[in-house]
Amino acid sequence: ISEVIIDCFKNDKNVIICGNGGSLCDAMHFAEEFTGRFRKDRKPLPVIALSDPSHMSCVGNDYGFEDIFSRGIQAYGKKGDIFMGLSTSGNSKNIIKANDVATQLGLTTILFLGKNGGQLLNNGMHEIIVPGITTDRIQEVHMTILHIIIECVEKELFPELYQG
Repeated sequence: ISEVIIDCFKNDKNVIICGNGGSLCDAMHFAEEFTGRFRKDRKPLPVIALSDPSHMSCVGNDYGFEDIFSRGIQAYGKKGDIFMGLSTSGNSKNIIKANDVATQLGLTTILFLGKNGGQLLNNGMHEIIVPGITTDRIQEVHMTILHIIIECVEKELFPELYQG
């Protein structure tokens, strides 16, 4: 997954990530580690979490909660970009729909799932399934893996940060 994200950035493409509840917080955390900084100063990298409350309430009201992320993918996603969806159950209707739209638009899809993968199992190009039972433990493992991905991306794109 790190290599896929590295290639995305090398090709001037973007990563779009989303989740619900605590997973949305994890998505926002992942994005800010790239647009801000992780361990050391470097140029920002284009990762956006679909988390704008006005967008979410507008789309939720006008279209339905299951469309809040797919509309964001339609607005921002371009062929060659990456879509990352976080769902501890694998059954989040809005993540399922966003993944479907991302696939239709030619985005690379990466799914972070929990339990048995739910309905999203085998619907992403790349998947990480944490076979935990409780949401909190699944999210903790997801965040650990997300941090490892960030570190791997930084080490490849900014090796000077990790020398010495």
